[in-house]
Amino acid sequence: MKAAVLLAAVLALPLTAGIAEAAPPAPVFSGGQAQPVFDPADVVREDVWVTAPVDSDHDGKDDLVHAQVVRPRATQQGLKVPVVYQASPYYAGGNDVANHDVDVELSVPGYARGPEGPRVAAHGVGPATPINWRYQDYFTARGFAVVYGESLGTGLSTGCPTTGDVNETIGARSVVDWLNGRTSARDTTGAAATADWTTGKTGMMGVSYNGTLPNAVASTGVAGLETIVPIAAISSWYEYYRHDGAVVAAGGFQGEDADVLAEYVHTRADRQVCRPVIDGLTRDQDRVTGDYTPFWDVRNYRNDVGKVRASVLAVHGLNDWNVKTEQVATWYEALKARGVEHKIWLHQSGHADPYSLRRDVWLATLNKWMSHYLYGIDNGIQNEPKATIQREDKSWTDEADWPAPGTSDVRVYPWPGGRSKGTIDTRNPVPGTAAAETLADDSSKTIEQLAALASSGNRLLYATPAAKQAVRLSGTARADLALAFDRPAANVSAILLDRAPDGTSHVITRGWTDPQNRTSPARTEPITPGQTYRIGVDLMPKDYVLAAGHRLEVLVASSDHDYTLRPKPGAGLALDLTKTSVTLPVTGGKPALRAAFG
Repeated sequence: MKAAVLLAAVLALPLTAGIAEAAPPAPVFSGGQAQPVFDPADVVREDVWVTAPVDSDHDGKDDLVHAQVVRPRATQQGLKVPVVYQASPYYAGGNDVANHDVDVELSVPGYARGPEGPRVAAHGVGPATPINWRYQDYFTARGFAVVYGESLGTGLSTGCPTTGDVNETIGARSVVDWLNGRTSARDTTGAAATADWTTGKTGMMGVSYNGTLPNAVASTGVAGLETIVPIAAISSWYEYYRHDGAVVAAGGFQGEDADVLAEYVHTRADRQVCRPVIDGLTRDQDRVTGDYTPFWDVRNYRNDVGKVRASVLAVHGLNDWNVKTEQVATWYEALKARGVEHKIWLHQSGHADPYSLRRDVWLATLNKWMSHYLYGIDNGIQNEPKATIQREDKSWTDEADWPAPGTSDVRVYPWPGGRSKGTIDTRNPVPGTAAAETLADDSSKTIEQLAALASSGNRLLYATPAAKQAVRLSGTARADLALAFDRPAANVSAILLDRAPDGTSHVITRGWTDPQNRTSPARTEPITPGQTYRIGVDLMPKDYVLAAGHRLEVLVASSDHDYTLRPKPGAGLALDLTKTSVTLPVTGGKPALRAAFG
């Protein structure tokens, strides 16, 4: 009788009573890395429009940033996960836009962009297309959500693109604010959308423009942004399109500028609203003087490096001539100086993601980095060597930091004979009161063509003896030139070359300046023809090993066909060697340099 009553009582209970509700899957860590325990195909994908406190299209309303969330379905069961966030202006493609003409005279008003090509149709405001990324499945399988944010004026976001301006930074930052409950968002139905599935801890990463936006957002000090992984990223837009007063191209994109890039990514449906904004970029970017102005200053994230609280894993190609190495070197040095937790990867490719270069080791590093800073896993990644560098033979080495410890600046001196090939003395400058060598500009010739000539009146060339042993350069080289000009405007270019025993050469690094900006990138000062001026040229930072038997060469030219504006040939330059030197960042300092060259 008692047994029957007990059975009846059990049958009367709800089916779930007495049975513990299954806990949601949880992330698993092994060896300090998140493990792939979630099905990357079993995700929740949702679109939201995040309110950004800026009105870049001047319509009287806050801009809206379209964000797409991809998160493990376990977040529907109460699991809270951190976010890997990629902001980008490129998700909706781009427009066919002509670049500016670069075959122009210097300091002459009225530069004009070429005729614009046909536009590529924008996605408009219809249903959102699923966004994807090579890292999406990797992260969602390991218990991270992936969030994509479309930059202002692109895709399904409102607002206008302004190429690195504060508006763009605020737009990208607003997604971090939404993930941390500090701003509102709406879903596709117009209902309020909250990010109650996340811990709020966010890491930003991406390549090129997508890597630049993490630098921008980190420079605001926004809470919740725990780490960034900027790959081939810009830290100052001035140095992307200018250099020391000179209008200088991003490698491979002669004539591109802030307005061209904004026009390219301007893919919102009703684009006419942004016409005045983009026309303003054309007006204010100043392709005439190349000066550093307030337009560029607001696009310089280094100004606010003191606000950065996120850790930084920076990645850059030592042969990236699009986003040049100056962008990472200057940013990285400033971060170190302010005690920001940091690490750097430098590889031998160009504008590239290390995923395609050293996939397994890169993913392990990235996993440990994100696991530590977003999940709090004590895996020691922050105590590992700060620098991972790929050498010229494609091998990899880990070092304490970068530039290489033990590196110091060493000054060397060009000696006469530069029209064919002068020498470089590692100890003594040219004596006397004047020893001038002349060249005439010819912007139609590339630096590689000039370097290949046995003799030329369009460049000056100086070489060390063949190296007795390998010598390493790590950091920034500088040419200090004493130059006179036969006209009030000219380009100045300095190049460091590696000359192999067979006579072939390749560019190690190069740099440019406008001599009218000799005292400041922000100030154009007239040149008096015939007067000699001290002109400094900082070359792009490098880490390079010159092999034994090779010669180090310095080439001085006026225009650099692939990077500077290209005036008609003829500008004359005279270099006074008695007041000229080149400073090299030599690992091991003077003893190492003299052991190599005597």
